[in-house]
Amino acid sequence: MNTQPQKIAIVTGANNGIGFETAAGMAEAGYHVVMACRSQAKAEAARDELIAKVPSASLDIILLDLGDFAYVQRFAEDFRARYEKLDVLINNAGILLYSAQTNGGGIELQFATNHLGHFLLTALLIDLMPDNPASRIVALSSLGHKGASIHFDDLTCGGDGGIAYGQSKLACLLFGDELDRRLRASGRKIKALSVHPGGSDSGLFTDMSDAQRSKLKAQVEQFLHSNASAAKPALHAALSPDVKGGDYYGPTGPQEMSGEVGHATRDLITGDLDVAGRLWRVSEELTGKTFSL
Repeated sequence: MNTQPQKIAIVTGANNGIGFETAAGMAEAGYHVVMACRSQAKAEAARDELIAKVPSASLDIILLDLGDFAYVQRFAEDFRARYEKLDVLINNAGILLYSAQTNGGGIELQFATNHLGHFLLTALLIDLMPDNPASRIVALSSLGHKGASIHFDDLTCGGDGGIAYGQSKLACLLFGDELDRRLRASGRKIKALSVHPGGSDSGLFTDMSDAQRSKLKAQVEQFLHSNASAAKPALHAALSPDVKGGDYYGPTGPQEMSGEVGHATRDLITGDLDVAGRLWRVSEELTGKTFSL
């Protein structure tokens, strides 16, 4: 059992891109950071790089594959075996696919990884979080949530990976909002917030062909900002004393792709409480976990 007095944060997908910079920011803020990553080798390389970047960093690695719900369960068990509390959970990891893929249970892989795995992880660990306003759960959404919908009758979105990605990131935002409403209704002080990183070449585009990647980057290159800048909304949500539960943050520059952190704009569908409630119920069914507060 870890007996460090430090505050403890989990950052999923901490080995590269925005997750790496988020882990660095949390370490700089004095948190002991648990790097939740799929690859031991990549996580260890990132840990060494983080220590070089932040010499005072206190880090741990626990392997996690969010698309495999049994793996999520094992991660939660491993975390509980090492730690007695969790102060901040940053649900950062995400995949972007341009092909139809499913997890072992036949669920569209982006929906399973980006949303359902984080839904389950949060449900399994939230009881370890101190009930105070400094305890935070941060959901990483995306500009891609705009114009998306939850295809309840076909979560594979007909095999269209781009549409499925938008669906998964809308689900992240709907979950963050609904979680905060339920925390408030239960009288809890823990804050659930959502953010989007704007535009960055964060490693999400690795499933694209070289030609697809080059074409997309040529279209948006002038709007992209660094992964360090893209991590700022999540760090603001996790660390600022001024945020409110249910807030949604992102860059405030042109097209919200870069710029100073501020309140971000949402698609109108995020205000549909029926959709949010249905998503919660479906998420419980698909993960096999009742999420009660």
